[in-house]
Amino acid sequence: MTEISQTTSAATSAAATQTANQTTTASAISSDFETFLKMLTAQMQNQDPMNPIESTDYAVQLATFSSVEQQVQTNTLITALSDQLGVIGMSQTASWVGMEVKSDAPAYFDGDPVSLSVTPNASADASYLLVRNSAGTEIQRVAIDPTESEVSWSGMDKDGYAFPNGRYSFAVENHANGAYLSSAGAMTYTEVVEARRDGGDITLILNGGGEISADEVQSLREAL
Repeated sequence: MTEISQTTSAATSAAATQTANQTTTASAISSDFETFLKMLTAQMQNQDPMNPIESTDYAVQLATFSSVEQQVQTNTLITALSDQLGVIGMSQTASWVGMEVKSDAPAYFDGDPVSLSVTPNASADASYLLVRNSAGTEIQRVAIDPTESEVSWSGMDKDGYAFPNGRYSFAVENHANGAYLSSAGAMTYTEVVEARRDGGDITLILNGGGEISADEVQSLREAL
């Protein structure tokens, strides 16, 4: 709960800073317009009486300045809207801290079984769960039911000893009649320990130090 409060506070502070910047921009536009009117008035006062400037030229100058002014204001509003949406998204995503997200990121093994979500291959009659360590080396190959969509990795080797704590990635290899069919990644459920805003993106810090974008999350659930 402390982490969520701190994150939301930071987002609110960012919004306040953006509001101050918008006020400064608006003041600058107003000041520039006053300067433009003074220059236009001076131009009218000092024009050649024998060759006065056409009124249409003044209209063009006014229209040009007005167009630029409107564009600046539009850009400011778009930026403000984008930042505000980012603040809202950050505030909502911060509530994910302490929950488990499903993604294709490696899972952190700490001695407890790791829950995995896999996509069955209807043509397969045999499937194997491939386990790789943080270096990408395959450390285990376990037969699983090819029709199951949810499996659990115990984290034990063939002799019944637990693998070292750390981050592991998973994939499923499918076979039919002894021949290789296909391979697919396995989704893992990992607890979120921090939500961080990086520019316009929101990054989730996972248990064990992994990082993913909030856009990579497939689903969300209460921590088991």
